[in-house]
Amino acid sequence: MPENKKVILVSGMSGAGKSTAMRMLEDMGYHIIDNLPVQMVQGFVQILEESTDPRYNYIALATSAQDFPLFLKYLVGQNISVRVLFLDASDQTLLHRYKSTRRMHPLLLSNTANTLEEAITVERQMFAKNANNSFITIDSSFTSEKEFRKKIEQYFSRTSVPAFSLSFVSFGYKYGVPMDADLMVDVRFLPNPYWVEELRKYSGDDPQVYDFVINKPETKEFLDKFLNFTDYAFRQYAAEGKNHFTVAVGCTGGQHRSVAITNYLYDVYKTQYNCYKEHRDRKEWVHE
Repeated sequence: MPENKKVILVSGMSGAGKSTAMRMLEDMGYHIIDNLPVQMVQGFVQILEESTDPRYNYIALATSAQDFPLFLKYLVGQNISVRVLFLDASDQTLLHRYKSTRRMHPLLLSNTANTLEEAITVERQMFAKNANNSFITIDSSFTSEKEFRKKIEQYFSRTSVPAFSLSFVSFGYKYGVPMDADLMVDVRFLPNPYWVEELRKYSGDDPQVYDFVINKPETKEFLDKFLNFTDYAFRQYAAEGKNHFTVAVGCTGGQHRSVAITNYLYDVYKTQYNCYKEHRDRKEWVHE
């Protein structure tokens, strides 16, 4: 099989955005195959091996929780470049989406569960058995369609060779934690600019808040210890073949400390890896 045959196996929690992701991948030039019967996967692999049609060089294959383990088993280890896109969202978000759209959860349709809450729990348990840190996970709970598309394009651009990349995300614990974080760092122990009246209306993007946070002795000691860990961990993950790693940095409201630390980490690592940053909960301040 030519080396340019690439498959993205798209799965995840029902209601987390699988259809949207497939539509975006199609726009990017991937050949879309949605819910292929798992009994046909061996024939599918044979077609890839024998086909010279360039349409099958880039494929996005969507599958359900029930069939995901078998697709993974048959595809991984073949002479195919396989990457897994796992889509997730909080249980509360999934409940809201199903109730607002009046759609039926697939596990209710198959009589695997009796209530929507049970269906979500059972589906999450199914995926937990096959969790792998090499999967690229996107949590759509707080993500706009524009941000969702940006992440899809970031991870699966056909013009770039997959390499180890990092995302640094700031957030506020009061708004909930990012579910797609590989490493979550709580910086609420650092001195808080919120309690300095003249800094309160600014964010960690502003130099006066950034300098306040970064120059504190507590912050310097923390960063010295933390960077020793991340320097080692990132090298090991890259050597293991992991494509992407997300570091989420949280403070109370996601405005000051987490934003400053996220900006600092991004600046440290952007010359070593492909890096991205996002301030999930930062407000757009209007300074008088």
